[in-house]
Amino acid sequence: MSKKTNYSYVSIAFIILVFGIIFIPKIINRVSDGDITREESRSEDVAKGASDLAYIPLDGKKRKVPSFSFTDQNGETITDEDYLGKVYVVEFFFTSCPTICPIMNRNLVDVQNHFEEFENFGVASFSITPDIDTPEVLKAYAEAYGITNPNWHLMTGDETAIYKLANEGFNLYTAKDDTVEGGFEHSGNFALIDKEGFIRSRRDDFGNPLIFYNGLISEAEGQDEDGIPQEITILKEDIAKLLKE
Repeated sequence: MSKKTNYSYVSIAFIILVFGIIFIPKIINRVSDGDITREESRSEDVAKGASDLAYIPLDGKKRKVPSFSFTDQNGETITDEDYLGKVYVVEFFFTSCPTICPIMNRNLVDVQNHFEEFENFGVASFSITPDIDTPEVLKAYAEAYGITNPNWHLMTGDETAIYKLANEGFNLYTAKDDTVEGGFEHSGNFALIDKEGFIRSRRDDFGNPLIFYNGLISEAEGQDEDGIPQEITILKEDIAKLLKE
């Protein structure tokens, strides 16, 4: 064996020795501190498809959709349990709305068409004029707007229950107001619900949940006259994340 070969073996042995002295104690410390376990836990979350979307807190707990039971455009009784296992968007509207509702529902039809291949995506639209919006009226409205998703239920029912669901269940402001056009004031925001019935959203730059998604500006518009950017794109992105969970 040549001296050159001996030198090579000695060099390799020296490198292995240095590696052992420097890195093995660090590995032992990480195991002791539970770092590797934490990394494995994070890997498991990724494997399960967990997204980075926030849960909305309420009294220290994850905020969940309250129980509800209403009648949809097909005359069928729909409850919150019918949406379990599905990702869906919530809105409050009325068919005779002359202002923001048409904009909101055109944007939701855009979202519907974007996810037309997903059987576990839906929309829950609650009428705030249930005495006017009968199942027949809602069905005609659905046909006029091109609502085709079988999981998109336009619902009517007890007025008190609907207003309580809007204002207390989702904090989506709804009220009668004779001073505004159409006679009602309500939020133009959407709520996003995951497969287990929890309200979810992405976070702002400070780590706080955005909670709702602005439904009043289309992707095509980009922003409104005040420079407020549209949020339909991020709504689509976040729906896609929840569908993977």
